Order: sequence, then C-alpha cells, then structure tokens
Amino acid sequence: MPKRKLSEIFLQKLKPQAKPFLVWDDYQKGLAVRVQPTGHMSWKCIYPFHGRPRWYHIGDVAAIGLADARKLAARVMFQVAEGKDPAAEKRAERSKGTFEELAANYLEYAKKKNRSWQQADNLIRRYAHPCLGKLLVADISRSDIKAMMTRIKAPSVANQTLAAVSAIFSWAIREDMLKVNPCTMVERNPENERERVLSDSEIPKFWAAFDDAGRIKSTALKMILLTGQRPGEVVHMRREHIVDGWWQMPGQPVPELKWPGTKNGQSHRVWLPKPALALLEQLDGEGFVFAVGRGKSVGRISDVMGDICEKLDVERATPHDLRRTHGSTITGLGFGSDAMNRIQNHREGGIASVYDRHGYAEENKKVMDTVAAKIMSLVEGEPAGNVVKFGR
Repeated sequence: MPKRKLSEIFLQKLKPQAKPFLVWDDYQKGLAVRVQPTGHMSWKCIYPFHGRPRWYHIGDVAAIGLADARKLAARVMFQVAEGKDPAAEKRAERSKGTFEELAANYLEYAKKKNRSWQQADNLIRRYAHPCLGKLLVADISRSDIKAMMTRIKAPSVANQTLAAVSAIFSWAIREDMLKVNPCTMVERNPENERERVLSDSEIPKFWAAFDDAGRIKSTALKMILLTGQRPGEVVHMRREHIVDGWWQMPGQPVPELKWPGTKNGQSHRVWLPKPALALLEQLDGEGFVFAVGRGKSVGRISDVMGDICEKLDVERATPHDLRRTHGSTITGLGFGSDAMNRIQNHREGGIASVYDRHGYAEENKKVMDTVAAKIMSLVEGEPAGNVVKFGR
C-alpha cells in the first residue's frame, strides 16, 4: 500500500481504481485515506491491538479536512498508547442505540445499494418500529422478532418485514456493531403463490372503483392495468421518459430524476396505447407523472386496492394482480408467452436477452393496442370489434 505525506492537492487528484485501496499518511502514524471504486474517500485510523489490525472510521474526506483528520487520528493513537481499543469502544457505543436509530443509519447505506429501499423502509416504519423501535438493539431477542411477526396479519407482508429487519441486523454485524442477528432461525410463514387475475366481469367494477382513490392514484392503477408494467415503476413514471408514444425506462437508477431503475436492471421500452395516452393528458405538470405534494412520486398504492376489494366484497387483489391481469390478457388473445415476457420486461437470459429491443416494435405496438382495446371494451360494456387474435 502506498505511503506518502498527504496534501490537499494530492487528495484532489487522487483517482479511484477498480478495487478499493489505501494511501497511508507518512506524517501521522496510523492515518490512511481509503478510496472506493465509486470515488468516495474516507479517513481511517488503523492500529494493532493484540496482534490484529483495528480500523477506526474517522469520517468522509469531503467533510473532514486533512489537518482535522490528523488531529483525530492522533487522539486515537494516544488512546491506543494508553492500552485502549477505540474502535471496539466506538462499536459498543453504537450498539447502545435503539432499533429506530439503527434503522435510520442503515437507510443511508440502503439508498446506495438497494433499489427496493423505499419498500423496505415502508415496512420497517409501519410494522417494525411499533414493536422494536424503542428497544435497545443489543436487547432485541428472537422472541421480540416473533412477537412482531404475529402482529402482522398478512403472511407475505410478515415475511417481507422479517427480511427487511434481518437485512438491518446483518448490516450491523458487518459493521461490527453487533455479534448476533436475532432474526436467525425465525421461521417464515408459509405462502401460497398468488394467481389472482381479474375476471372480465370484475374489470369494469374495479375501473369504476379506482376513481374513489382520487385522480392521481386512480390514474396510476388504470395505467398498470393498461400497460402491464410493474407498479413500482408506474408510480415513478416520468414525462422525460415518454418519447413518441413510447415509455422508455432506464435500467439503472437516475438519482437526479429520482428514477429507481427497473427491477431487473434491464432498460425497457413499452408502447403506450391511446387509452393510456388519454389518461396522461388528464394530468398536468412536469417530472413525475403521478406526483403529489411538492412533486414527489405518489408512492404506495397497495392500500387503495385493499379498500377497493373491501368495498366490492371480492377476493383480495393487489396492484401486481393488475399487471398479472394484463399479462394473462396478452396470452388469452393468442399473442403467446414470449410477447408477454417481452412486454412485461421479464429477464429470460440466453440469446433472447441480447436481441435488439426495438426489433419487435411493430408487434409490441399491436399487442399493446389490442390488449388496451379489449380492456376498454369491458370497461365500456361494448363489443371489442377491433380486438383480434394474433398468431405468429
């Protein structure tokens, strides 16, 4: 590992590499700057303790200047000379906090690493905080986790919450804050694979009931049914991504636009049929199509579906079931599973995954227009005269 007398100019010119690396300071013993492949740099004070190296995190280079980093490293090395283990003491202090504080710290990490961080954060806030939030992290036991699980009615939601909480504890262990994950060996609830698809008679009832959710959420739900795209991607639809009738979704996140990326990380391009475009014309503004408050994405709409099912007195349905209904309509009209997978952006792998995604443009248009015409004929109670089956 390189070693030299660090300077502010040197730090500004320091370039990231394919793997993380350290540059030691030749002026202050134990001080090093760690450079990540992303370009992020942080100060570390590394010292031996009982024959093993200890890493003490000082802070980000962007927040702490070189002179201050040297002073802080000198304090750490002074404590080491007194026989103390500053890194261990810092970890012990961090583990004294509550679960709510731990979850807040984890959230900053998750935003950079996990595309589904918002969904997990919602689960934590809604189900975990009421049970675990005020408990000291070090005191949370497996029985506390089980008690949380029993309070969540939906088995699948309980399992998702368990996974979200476990991810926080696993991160804390990797950060040397904890030694044990209390979620380990807690049994998940058995789940039946959902196959819910709206029937032809249910589609017009749901369509009309959507309006009770207000204009933004109602239009978002209708858009899922008309396009078959993932609910999380629909609620983050942006006007910048709609070009010449096509909704073009970047596979990777676009932080400046708060676009989370597609679920599989694969860029996707879907044709918007006339009924979908007509819905978009009813909404004004820029940025997020389905915006609320100060231009933020509408967020969760699953609760709305629960209320609608209760009002209609029908089997529970979710926004994802609207997507499944669209996919079933594609195959039901004779277009085949290949067309469904292509339009719904399912990762298939193999040679199909490297095909030019524009190659099926005309066929995709026909599929989307025909499915939309079928759905609207059910909504309006009219014969679908322009709905035709399509064979390859």
